[in-house]
Amino acid sequence: MIFTFQFASALILDALLGDPRSLPHPVRFIGWLCTFFERNSRKIFNNALTAGAVSFLGVLTTTILFLYILLALLHVISPVAEAVVAVILLYTSIACRDLSKHSMAVFEALQNGAGIEAARREIAKIVGRDTSSLNANGICRACVETIAENLVDGVTAPIFFAVLLSMVPAGELLAPVSMAVLGVYGYKAINTMDSMYGYKNEQYLYFGRFAAKIDDLVNLLPARLSGLFLIAAAWILRLDARSAAKIFIRDRLCHASPNAAHPEAAVAGALSVQLGGNSSYFGKIVEKPTMGDAHRELEPEDIRRTNRLMFVASGLFAVILLAIRLLIVGV
Repeated sequence: MIFTFQFASALILDALLGDPRSLPHPVRFIGWLCTFFERNSRKIFNNALTAGAVSFLGVLTTTILFLYILLALLHVISPVAEAVVAVILLYTSIACRDLSKHSMAVFEALQNGAGIEAARREIAKIVGRDTSSLNANGICRACVETIAENLVDGVTAPIFFAVLLSMVPAGELLAPVSMAVLGVYGYKAINTMDSMYGYKNEQYLYFGRFAAKIDDLVNLLPARLSGLFLIAAAWILRLDARSAAKIFIRDRLCHASPNAAHPEAAVAGALSVQLGGNSSYFGKIVEKPTMGDAHRELEPEDIRRTNRLMFVASGLFAVILLAIRLLIVGV
């Protein structure tokens, strides 16, 4: 039960506080590693694919090794200090509160009469698409899609890998909560590299291919589980759970990514709206398939509904995984 209490504490800290703005976030360190290894690997290897693979291994190994040494030293000095630092690191790996905060800023801009330009500025902070010409419906769609897709990267996948690695025996070297940190930040390193290297342009088409493929692989199970838990959340919240299940099954592969459409399709069904479709990126229209049926237009309230779906699905996900862990490990 000790790990369950520690992990629950991390989740509660995120729900109450969000990311600590006054402290440097560990992902910034991973971002610095990405830049460092890219710059140096490109100098050493002429082949972009090789340079990208070397950078991937360098960033992932350095991240895990640094955290392992830090937590192992704390384990020797004081197991209490190890547990406190590990809980803080776990807390910074979950982005549920921040995802809600940023999306609700879009909601407030649309609802309080601040004007479409204010809403465009807020949505531009959390999406990669062009926002300068989006109308209210387009802003709502972009926001709902972002919450649904980032549920996996920012919440369920970190929870999944934290709980999974906590079950790996470490003997007297590390406590289970520290093993959870290695799992979650191993995932965060992969996900950050995909964000920084995974562009399909001339600079990163080959360099980022290794990172992008591994990111797709590690998100396969969390994305699919997220879709299922969103269906359960829709039922609890008295949204259209039957439609969520139907659209999830029908449209879960309607995306260039093998994973992104799973949560988006479930949300589209739960809200009885249509997500996806064409969007503009860097001045170019990118054609995308749609998910869901357009029974009605999206409205600002859908942003709040999607946040509720995110919180309930995340809570269910954490409870079920921790319960499974207790059955397997027993502590």
